[in-house]
Amino acid sequence: MIKNKDILEMGERAVKASRELALLSSRKKNSILEGMADELEARKIEIQTANRKDLEEGAREGLSKAMLDRLSLTDERFDSMVKGIHDVIALKDPVGDVLSSWVRPNGLEIRKVRVPIGVIAIIYESRPNVTVDAAVLCFKSSNATILRGGKEAVHSNRALALAIQEGGEKKGLPKNAVQLVQTTNRAAVKDLVQLDNMVDLVIPRGGESLIRAVSEQATVPVIKHYKGVCHIFVDKTADLVRAVEIIDNAKTQRPGVCNSVETVLVHKSVAEEFLPMMANRLIAKNVVIRGDETTRQHIPEAEPASEADWGEEYLDLILSVKVVDSVDEATAHINTYGSRHSDAILSESDSAQKKFLQEVDSSTVYVNASTRFTDGNAFGLGAEIGISTDKLHARGPMGLDELTTYKYHVLGTGQVR
Repeated sequence: MIKNKDILEMGERAVKASRELALLSSRKKNSILEGMADELEARKIEIQTANRKDLEEGAREGLSKAMLDRLSLTDERFDSMVKGIHDVIALKDPVGDVLSSWVRPNGLEIRKVRVPIGVIAIIYESRPNVTVDAAVLCFKSSNATILRGGKEAVHSNRALALAIQEGGEKKGLPKNAVQLVQTTNRAAVKDLVQLDNMVDLVIPRGGESLIRAVSEQATVPVIKHYKGVCHIFVDKTADLVRAVEIIDNAKTQRPGVCNSVETVLVHKSVAEEFLPMMANRLIAKNVVIRGDETTRQHIPEAEPASEADWGEEYLDLILSVKVVDSVDEATAHINTYGSRHSDAILSESDSAQKKFLQEVDSSTVYVNASTRFTDGNAFGLGAEIGISTDKLHARGPMGLDELTTYKYHVLGTGQVR
């Protein structure tokens, strides 16, 4: 039974709004998105002032450096957030696409057509840009959105949601198409994820504890990833200089995000040459290396790695390193300890590349590139709504297509069975 009346009413309003959204043309939706972007720009100072208030309160409450980094709306991130709206405007509207069609022997024409999911609840922590990214992607795909951010970003989220709502409504956004849960009471989350027949899908974004809590409480479908334990395997044929550059980027460019590398696996035939090269670069950037026995023979500064390290998502300047005998051992390790997020092989061998791509069971598998590219913007999807390590119905970075489902249109001329 839903205890929070406000949450129940939000669900009812969202259902009504979703039906209005389904009728909007692509041109109208793009005009509304322009209104949202314009309003954000106009309120930039106001929004960043609210964000500073969150940062000050977070610092007083002892939030980690990584959490404060995620929370911060710098000029660059603000501009990127607004640019993300324009990127989404430029993307093709998936709603109404005919995925396939065929005619049966009895003359029935059957069409499989993309349609909105309906009402999507997004539950997230820290990153206030998710407020905009989620609202914009859901709106472009004609879904109503209920947003529930974390208490650490409450001032930022309220300012952003208000700009999105009022900017959109100036151009015809249906009322209640984008709603923000105002309370920070955790009990509201349970009610939200149990709005059967109102909320069609829940997408949690944040730490493993949040995602597990949502998944355990929800009675509506959830798309999730628990954590990002990402790997890079340095094969015996790898370009070692390039490998150092890629690993440096994947670990140090932004260590507190889910697509940063947490474990490096190194083929034994290049370990003696490669490990000191990698260590010199990373230790100079304050990376703590935790290695197996062979790794520590080549990197004296490395700490011993425990069994727990192989499955750890550090979200920090810490890297676990292991020497392996083959690509088979590397793929077995990844499939055992990984989180099905993003994993890479650095290799010049076609056969090793192919084996890795086929056998690693992750949403995104790379050859000779940083895992940091697992991102909706980097994939050309515009802003992303999240990264799924599930297999149904979406996997990897989720853009517009992943926010739709389909229905069958069956056109007849009087056929009966």
